Amino acid sequence: MKIVLEVTFRMGGVSYRGYRWEDDVLVFEFERLGDAFIQVLSRRKVEEEVEREPSAVMVELKTKEGGKIFEAVNEGGLYLAVEP
Repeated sequence: MKIVLEVTFRMGGVSYRGYRWEDDVLVFEFERLGDAFIQVLSRRKVEEEVEREPSAVMVELKTKEGGKIFEAVNEGGLYLAVEP
């Protein structure tokens, strides 16, 4: 099945690294590891073909300061998330 995720980040410079399963939760991995970024909203759309339907979709953002994990909401087949 195809999973489509659209994430809005608070800053630019985000790279998509892939996804992983944690039990039945699908976690999309992104990172922002540089020193300076544009302070503008940045939107990324990712499509992945996965073997089963997840119970939840999470976004993991790794940064130099640590990281954040936040949940995506299913809106009619499109998963939407916003960096807190």
